[in-house]
Amino acid sequence: MELNNKHLYEYLTVFLRNEFEKAGFLKGVIGLSGGIDSAVSAYIGTEALGKANMHFILMPYKTSSEDSITDAMKVVNILRVSHSIVNITPMVDAYLNTHCNNVISDIRKGNVIARMRMIVLYDFSAKLNALVIGTGNKTEILLGYTTLFGDSACAINPVGDLYKTQLRSLARYLSLPESILNKKPSADLWKDQTDEGEMGLTYEEVDNYLFSKYERNFSEKQLIEAGFNEKFIEKVNNMVMKNKFKSMLPVIARIPEDLKN
Repeated sequence: MELNNKHLYEYLTVFLRNEFEKAGFLKGVIGLSGGIDSAVSAYIGTEALGKANMHFILMPYKTSSEDSITDAMKVVNILRVSHSIVNITPMVDAYLNTHCNNVISDIRKGNVIARMRMIVLYDFSAKLNALVIGTGNKTEILLGYTTLFGDSACAINPVGDLYKTQLRSLARYLSLPESILNKKPSADLWKDQTDEGEMGLTYEEVDNYLFSKYERNFSEKQLIEAGFNEKFIEKVNNMVMKNKFKSMLPVIARIPEDLKN
């Protein structure tokens, strides 16, 4: 499952640069969360487009961890790229107070926060004539651990074919700050929220399974022989199937020719 990080970084840099050229854009924007995924995307984007053509946006909510801003600013200072800090608390709370009376589940509230961040990112992209660079990894995409039209939204995603553990390896190669490398993965959507806690899975075990299933094309019998128990297989498969629609374009009804005439 390991990749040659030097060659991988060079490949992703060239890929992003070429995609921007094909789209006719020079500038990119990234939402920096203080986590590994957005930090790696920021390094790739800066290398591909140049410091002058990148802009980072930090979007804390009132329940966000202080470490999120601190770690995001470490990336800003290392790469020396322009940035903006947009506190989304007034925007999110205006909606929640008006339409929810603050009676809302963590999941719904997290989705509102994630989508509000994407509103900000796309507004900045219009302001700067830039494209939004994605930060979601393959593990999240397969499991559907993402908010549709929230953190999943982007124009180009340089890291979407990398499993979380592969991204961690690339982050170590890039010598990201230790505080980012050692942080528990979190979308930071509510207090003490972690990815693995919410999923009930560790990235190491689920990545090993997904890699075996989708990259090595293991059958279910081979997966069991490899040490994955049936309950684990059923749980992960159900997550993949249940959330598959998130990674697809909206289905459009095609009108038959006889109805068009």
